[in-house]
Amino acid sequence: MPMLEARHDLDVVVWPEDRVVDRDWLLKSISGASGVLVMLTEKVDKEFLDAAGPNLRVVSTMSVGYEHANLPEIARRGIRFGYTPDVLTAAVADLSVMLALMASRNAGEVVSLVQENKWPSVNWAPFGLCGPQLSTTGLSPKRTVGFLGFGRISQATLTRLIPFGITDCIYTSNPASPSTPSRDKNLAKQHGLNSLRRVDMDQLARESDVLFVLAPGGPSTRHLVDEEFLKQMKKSSVLVNTSRGTLVDSDALAKALKEKWIWGAGLDVVEGEPKISANHCLVKEPRCIVLPHVGSATLESRLGMATLAAQNLLAGIDGKPSLPAELDLEKNKL
Repeated sequence: MPMLEARHDLDVVVWPEDRVVDRDWLLKSISGASGVLVMLTEKVDKEFLDAAGPNLRVVSTMSVGYEHANLPEIARRGIRFGYTPDVLTAAVADLSVMLALMASRNAGEVVSLVQENKWPSVNWAPFGLCGPQLSTTGLSPKRTVGFLGFGRISQATLTRLIPFGITDCIYTSNPASPSTPSRDKNLAKQHGLNSLRRVDMDQLARESDVLFVLAPGGPSTRHLVDEEFLKQMKKSSVLVNTSRGTLVDSDALAKALKEKWIWGAGLDVVEGEPKISANHCLVKEPRCIVLPHVGSATLESRLGMATLAAQNLLAGIDGKPSLPAELDLEKNKL
């Protein structure tokens, strides 16, 4: 806010409450605006753009995702679009590792023992409450980590996993993207891995000890992780999704957990969020950790996102040649 309030040549209108903006208020308040800064919760659709009117030059979203924006319609009107990539990479990578640890070590089950006052009645057993270990040991010297999508956050997650003794890394990418053997070789050498290779979806499922889902959302990636995929995974494997809920078929994952096709799952995103109740099939699974989409929820990341969103907004209003982080809308023109 200080960055925007310092611009005395601008009339800054701010939603005054710390909750999702009221849609009617929003549509009335953006009339005649040169630029609008929105959150992931605001639909930037034809209704929104019509309400803003012909003076609108830029829409800036405080998010890395943009499923809430009608990009073809924005492009058709010649409006620029800013977003906040990179800023949250570290925070989401941190959370991804946290969820892998929580899911593998049965955090949901064991925490509930304490919270529900069941600890005193637990009978100790040599293998009671045990789960697969993320790090390598003398008896278990190999770990293969898999990534569905291998962009910035995946690579940052891999970097954080190296101290656990990860020995091999496999990943899938968009089939249309070119192979990168030179980059992969350099990354493997940098991290001291036995191998780092691009594989197909079947290999990814079969070979991953921990699988991180970190690919974009959208129709082309919906339910990539389905029943067929999950049935191929190891019984000791863990699935982590910190990207978009639509990539994972919730019913299939719940079935996989219930029937013990895989060990556990850690989710920061679920299809249909935020309308996820205690009766949701995944929330009811003891070995599924479900968080309310808090991947970027660190003070540092949110400040960085807010700053970048404000910089994008001001650059668009001022008509600068480029925004600090601008989405290329050319491919979205109708």
